[in-house]
Amino acid sequence: MDKKTQGMIATVAAVILCGCPGLVGLCSGAIFAFAGVVPGSEIDVFGSSEPAAAITTGIVTLCISIIFIAIPIVVGFLMLREKPEDVIEGEVIEEPIPGEDL
Repeated sequence: MDKKTQGMIATVAAVILCGCPGLVGLCSGAIFAFAGVVPGSEIDVFGSSEPAAAITTGIVTLCISIIFIAIPIVVGFLMLREKPEDVIEGEVIEEPIPGEDL
């Protein structure tokens, strides 16, 4: 299997395992944070009815979701980028240093 195919498989796996849960967390975090600021809303966050608990849970979920969404982007960039042709892994290129002949 070549590097391009491995990169595509890794990117798709990262999107399924990290990107989709990140999007779900992003939506639920926004709903939690919004419910904490709406007056008169019925809040039940892990047994607490405090609006601060809903806002805190929403903001933490939003932050974690952004990290989960960034993972497939980084994996896709690192796996699918084109490497320069003059650099081959494990090979040292010997070039003369200009001005060394003096």
